[in-house]
Amino acid sequence: MTFPPIPDRGLTELGRTEGGPATLDLLVRDQDTRRLLMLRAVLDAVESAEAGVCSAGERRRFREDWGLLEEADRTTGTGPAGLAAGPVPAPRTTAEPSTAPSAESPNPPVSPARTRLFAPLTGPWARSCLRGLAAAAAARTPGQRRTLRRDLAHFSALAAAAAVRAGIPVTTRLTARDGLLVLPSFGALRTARTGDAPVDLDHRGARLTFRQPGAADVVVHLERGIGAWSAAPAWTPAYALPGLLPSAPPLPLDDLDPYRFLEDGGRHRTLSRPATLDDAERKRWLQAWSGTAAALRLGGEQRVHEALRLLRCLVPLEAPPHPAGGSHGGGSCSATRRESFGAVLSSTPPTPATLAATLVHELQHTKLSALGDMVTLHHAGPEERYFAPWRPDPRPFDGLLQGTYSHLALADFFQRCALGASRPAHREASWRHHAHYREQVAAALPTLVGSPDLTARGRLFVDRMVEVFTRLDDHPAPRGHTARARAYVEAARALWTARGGGHPNG
Repeated sequence: MTFPPIPDRGLTELGRTEGGPATLDLLVRDQDTRRLLMLRAVLDAVESAEAGVCSAGERRRFREDWGLLEEADRTTGTGPAGLAAGPVPAPRTTAEPSTAPSAESPNPPVSPARTRLFAPLTGPWARSCLRGLAAAAAARTPGQRRTLRRDLAHFSALAAAAAVRAGIPVTTRLTARDGLLVLPSFGALRTARTGDAPVDLDHRGARLTFRQPGAADVVVHLERGIGAWSAAPAWTPAYALPGLLPSAPPLPLDDLDPYRFLEDGGRHRTLSRPATLDDAERKRWLQAWSGTAAALRLGGEQRVHEALRLLRCLVPLEAPPHPAGGSHGGGSCSATRRESFGAVLSSTPPTPATLAATLVHELQHTKLSALGDMVTLHHAGPEERYFAPWRPDPRPFDGLLQGTYSHLALADFFQRCALGASRPAHREASWRHHAHYREQVAAALPTLVGSPDLTARGRLFVDRMVEVFTRLDDHPAPRGHTARARAYVEAARALWTARGGGHPNG
């Protein structure tokens, strides 16, 4: 299928680290469509997998779960064809009316089924499925077999969660992983048995009943939105923060999903592990979140709008044991994942201002990654050879572009905060951050501008970045902050050279 192109106006907005409603909506619709196509790829892989990879029983169960997703989609009024109306057809073909909605409609209906499929952490699940299904039966290790078995079992939980949200009575058998059964958006059950244990789920009315061999039934009562409650200590409800604005829906703070864990190595090797929060830690998150909208607004109304449109969940991380040299204070870390559109991973933010800066930083990565799926901005290879003053290791060209883009947005954000701050301490802190990011961008941006690997649309994008960078000079930071920031960059440059990095970005 073809994807709608992004117009030059949208590319210009994004190059300025902004994005109007139509542009952000285009990114979201494109990512949702790609998610449905990824699910279609999983379905095709299940159907075509060798018997030694996916058994007949697993294939049959996958079809049944997909049928449950279809029913959840139909029940909420998305049309007789349900999910089959979008780019992901059901295994059984049916006649589809021409008026059926699709994922490319301007305002596609969001059913419980699609809500589950579009949830950020469904992306890593689908990636893991595709990897497991692609492996030849003869070459699979016991670990790979177990991972795929768990991946296929998780699809049953996804389908059951969608059906429950749609109000469909369900009786099904699910499988816990390492003694924990996660029902997305509802919560998690700690099973009586350790390991991968079977659990029977029965949904009637506003209650869920979990049954296990040799254990008392666990009854869970449904709530509107995120979460469900139970008197049983084995049940942990899913948690959500209030909407960023009063009119916005609650935002999941997901510390339960098994696919929130990062892969080892690569760009995430310096991050800490996903955290499971206790009540005190949830309270700290809530305290920081409650002031985040106001902190974002200090840096421009645009930052509030992009958070409302792009942010779909937060995934808490453990605090790193030592300061990571990050930009938002010692002992904190954050990240995004390309396959988890809409998720921001972050250690517990100490203040609303810290969380706001984290969101500005990480949502630029979200935007640029989504844009990169739609537009070829450059033809540079993956070689890690470029100097970036915010990292001790060499970066590939795409990593340099990502980092420069997010740091440019932060330089603009903190400049606006400094200009709008009412308290001297806040103003000085904002100028310090602004100068820090501005000088880092100043060291990296010329490499992007001079690159012969940029495409025509990539050059348009980078030229708009230059436009924003030039505009920053209209309100320079106090000299002391600028001098210290330049000294920091020069020290990073000298260290790079001493470690054998050669001439920085030469």
